[in-house]
Amino acid sequence: MSSYRPGFGRFSFFPSVIKNLLIINGVVFFLQLIGNNIKLASGLLVSDIIIKYFALIPLEGFTAGRMGFEQIIWNFYPWQLITYQFLHGGFTHILFNMFVLWMFGMEIENMWGGKKFIYFYLLCGVFAGLCHLIISPVFGLTGAPTIGASGAIYGLLAAFALLFPNRMIFLWFLIPVKAKYLITFLILLDIFALNDPGNVARLAHLGGALAGFIYLMMDRSTPVSLREFLGLDPTRRSTSSNPFKGFGSRTKREDIQEAKYYDLKDDKGEEGVSQEELDRILDKISQTGYQNLTEREKKILFEISKKMNKE
Repeated sequence: MSSYRPGFGRFSFFPSVIKNLLIINGVVFFLQLIGNNIKLASGLLVSDIIIKYFALIPLEGFTAGRMGFEQIIWNFYPWQLITYQFLHGGFTHILFNMFVLWMFGMEIENMWGGKKFIYFYLLCGVFAGLCHLIISPVFGLTGAPTIGASGAIYGLLAAFALLFPNRMIFLWFLIPVKAKYLITFLILLDIFALNDPGNVARLAHLGGALAGFIYLMMDRSTPVSLREFLGLDPTRRSTSSNPFKGFGSRTKREDIQEAKYYDLKDDKGEEGVSQEELDRILDKISQTGYQNLTEREKKILFEISKKMNKE
């Protein structure tokens, strides 16, 4: 009995960029923890120095100090738009951000590839940081250093909602909610809470989500339908459907109406389908959707699904 499952040779649950992001964030957080226990001759902790140079400092600067020590002015540096994304304020903070990064970013990186994914991720984080720096003074929000990957994470959430709007997300592993509803609710929550006191950089969240939305709207290589997101075009099949759907036992009837029982044969009349051809079909599904397959390609997938169910 074969253990082979179509598509999983190319689909990774820990794709390279996300895996490296998890490692880097974890290492940096560990250094922050160590830095909390190492005091310099100036009286500042090593963790203070990390925040001073690598957190996102307001454009007008930030006055910081510890009781009994001289106050020090912390200044904004351009590289902080990148580095602030890798700092976190506590275990719960980094755990939640990294879990969401893996949960929603995994499928996007598998679809786009590592190079495009890291470009998108960092771009959303930078845009989120700029929104926070520029717009916060307008709302009179506190000018404290900002840390965390949440801005980039919200960009991923926006992208996931557009790419997979009807994907079910199970809250607390129990309550099914469509991705577009859950993510829209999170964004609206930040909008309504903009003026609430607290240490959450909500403008960074909204800036990251806006960056993700604009990127997807301008990216011609990734087809996105706002009509499908809004539920105005229920007949359209897009890349929001799971590219591996149908390989189990619950393939929808309308998806297989053209695929009838038959014996797979190649052009020479011999049974069998090459791995190369199967990989090509799976790539085509992830890029353009199931409905854009040819009749033969649909038959190939249906036959494979049928054989798997017999194993």
